Amino acid sequence: MNQLEQLKQFTTVVADTGDFQSIQRYSPQDSTTNPSLILRAVQKDTYHALLEKTVRDNRDKSTEAIMDRLLVAFGVEILKIVPGRVSTETDARLSFDTEGSIKKGRELVALYNKAGIPNDRVLIKIASTWEGIRAAEVLQKEGIRCNMTLMFSLPQAVACAEANVQLISPFVGRIYDWYKKQTGNEYTGENDPGVQSVKRIYNYYRKFGYPTEVMGASFRNTSQIIELAGCDLLTISPELLQKLSDSDMPVTRKLNRENAKQDPVEKTSYDEKGFRLALNNDAMATEKLSEGIRLFCADTIKLEKMIDELR
Repeated sequence: MNQLEQLKQFTTVVADTGDFQSIQRYSPQDSTTNPSLILRAVQKDTYHALLEKTVRDNRDKSTEAIMDRLLVAFGVEILKIVPGRVSTETDARLSFDTEGSIKKGRELVALYNKAGIPNDRVLIKIASTWEGIRAAEVLQKEGIRCNMTLMFSLPQAVACAEANVQLISPFVGRIYDWYKKQTGNEYTGENDPGVQSVKRIYNYYRKFGYPTEVMGASFRNTSQIIELAGCDLLTISPELLQKLSDSDMPVTRKLNRENAKQDPVEKTSYDEKGFRLALNNDAMATEKLSEGIRLFCADTIKLEKMIDELR
């Protein structure tokens, strides 16, 4: 078996792209999107027609409403290919707006429902800020499942677990980027700080019995992916899915529940003050969370500009 086939023995493989035509050959279970991936997709001739049709069919609606329908249109097409779930992101400009995030999550799911897609096939992606986590807690109670993104630290993961969210997406590559820039060192295998962060979160969840799913995200190379074999899910770009398909090097399980129980980590909990302090004390997590929100905001604005130019 190639590495992708071996990986699927231990981990649910998810495609991380807006280019849904590129994922069919890899047979992923789920797929994730974000504003940057959708922006990249609609700049291709293959998907520009979907943007044009969405604008044309909704000219009487606001730019925000057309944007929501564009995101859902991509999600609906993706769900024709994957048998599981699609993740659709809320507007990053709502990252510090609990009520706004709740409203947007409800609106996106309503659009999916109108298209005949049930709640259990949709994950609403929300940034792992304190406000975002509180929004997800409310949505989860309403039967709207959430995927907490832009996660760079254990305190974020702990708060999400206590809010009973469906799934978290701890980032690997962006953590790796930060430490490489800070130290000038190259990190590989189990020494990669991004890999170590996801392992720490996985072990914490499994040791203390939290049902929240852990989906490693944001990979720079296949080494990071192989080191997380056994994680609940891993969301992987088409480029790296292809590299895994092209290799027949052995893949062994690295994460499992039994080993997690041996982790010396102690259980903790955070109120708002404690959460903000813990996040503030982690320079990497603070910087990468802020940067990620800024980048998603910028790409959302670019998408809105493209919509307005077509109206």
